[in-house]
Formats: sequence, structure tokens, C-alpha cells
Amino acid sequence: MSEHPDWRIAGSYLEACNCDVICPCRRIDGRAGGRSTYGVCEGALSWAIARGHAADVDLAGLAVVLACRYDDDESGSPWDFFLYLDDRADEGQRGALQSIFTGAWGGDALAHFPWAWKPSRPLGVRAVRLQVEHHAYRRWFRAGEHVTVRVGEPVDDPDPVTCVIPGHDRTGGEYHADLLRVSDGALAYELSGRCAYQSTFEYASS
Repeated sequence: MSEHPDWRIAGSYLEACNCDVICPCRRIDGRAGGRSTYGVCEGALSWAIARGHAADVDLAGLAVVLACRYDDDESGSPWDFFLYLDDRADEGQRGALQSIFTGAWGGDALAHFPWAWKPSRPLGVRAVRLQVEHHAYRRWFRAGEHVTVRVGEPVDDPDPVTCVIPGHDRTGGEYHADLLRVSDGALAYELSGRCAYQSTFEYASS
């Protein structure tokens, strides 16, 4: 029997990274992706949880942001990442979200989060004000003063595009990223005109 509580979360997902569109990490019409455009991937990811729980802890209405970097040419491609948790969450909610999004509680996280199944170097977990707008025409999200992402026009491609993080079982939309800015210790980059992606997600403990 698992020592971890049953958990399930679902909602919307939005990310941006420094790759050119369409991000080579995606699958296009089911075809496997490959190496990142520039050999080093720098990005920021966001989840808006519409419904969810961990045992009796309600997670609906909360958000999570992750900023990351990995190098295709570094042995094992370790992921460096900061995890940003919603400062509206109480201690129990933050603990559950940290355990889910770092992969500590297993489940679908080990199939969807590369930093959970690959070598990684966690840089820190911060509770900050998260602002996430996944449904406006101009999509965006922000994690305190550390992360800002603004998304622009969709990419015109007739083939379905999928991404491992929300899941290859669901299609999404590729976009141009107007702004990707991260400024937090070892992670510092600011880019425009790169790629973004939006989809839905549903993860569970089993």
C-alpha cells in the first residue's frame, strides 16, 4: 500500500521556453520530438488548478509556477528548477503541492515531469503571489517578481501538437511568446519571439 495520500488535480496549463516555434520537444501529429533548438532549454511553466485534492486537502483554485533550465550537452541533462507556490495556500495545501510537483508523491508526476524522472537540482521553493490568466486572448502568468510570461499569436499549423508535461493524450496550441523573463538566483533570462504552448492537464496518484 502506498504511503502517500490519494491525490488528483486538473485544470489548464501554459508554458514558454527559449526554443523556436514549434518547440522541438513537442510531438507533431504523433512524431517524436528531439533536441532543443539551442542545446540549452530555459523556460517557465504554469498550472491553474480548477479542481483537485490530496486526501482531504482541497487544492481547487490554486496555481503553481516552475522556472527551469537544462543543458542537452551536460551529462544526464539535469534540470535546475525553482518551484513557486501560491501564497494564498495554507501550510497543508503548500505541502501537498510541493510533494506533487516535485514528484515526491509519485503517480502521474513521474510520467509528465522531466525534473521528477531525470536527474535534477532543485534550487528552491517559494511562496509568492501567482497571477495566472490562461483564457484571455493575450495569455500570461507571473510569479512575484521572479517570473513573467506573456503569450502572443497562435502558430498556424494544421497538425496536432502535444507536449509531455500536460500529456501526449491531449492536444494543445502552440503560440509565439511575446516575453519570457526569469530572474531568480542561478536562473536569469529574458527573451521574446520564442515559443509557448497551452493545453489542459489531469494528473493523479494512480
